[in-house]
Amino acid sequence: MQDVPVTANDRRAPRPVPGDRAALYAPFRPRLARAVALGLAVLVVVLTTALLLALPAAAGETYKPADRAGIGLVGLAIAWFCWRQASVRAAVDTNGVRVRNLMLSRELAWAEIVSVRFGEGRPWVQLDLADGDTLAVMGIQRADGAFAIGEARRLATLVALHTRTPRDD
Repeated sequence: MQDVPVTANDRRAPRPVPGDRAALYAPFRPRLARAVALGLAVLVVVLTTALLLALPAAAGETYKPADRAGIGLVGLAIAWFCWRQASVRAAVDTNGVRVRNLMLSRELAWAEIVSVRFGEGRPWVQLDLADGDTLAVMGIQRADGAFAIGEARRLATLVALHTRTPRDD
């Protein structure tokens, strides 16, 4: 598996439209994972509600109020986790990138980003940072296919635009 940086000149996906600032600075969000996670969240809430309504009739008095509360809380926790998965994103502006992953969020200035990687077999984009660390960007996911490659190129274009120096080194 070769892990190469994605650059603004990469030919694997369509280029961002020059001059379309709104499209260039649009948030990065996954498509497939977002749809699946939101669908599951709705399904869990509906099924948990149906289960809680059916329990008294089906089980008689074997389930106490604390049992029902526990079942409801587990359903809500699963729905919250699905919502959190659906809300992963990377928001960009002229100052930098705000990455919201499944559990952690991080704000980066453009100067902190060295390169954008999206090698074959990687589930999401990875940012190489100036301090030697890496940061996954779950807002761009391999499951989205060519769309994800285009989004990785758009992020690489933004990094190139905001980290250009007079010598371009």
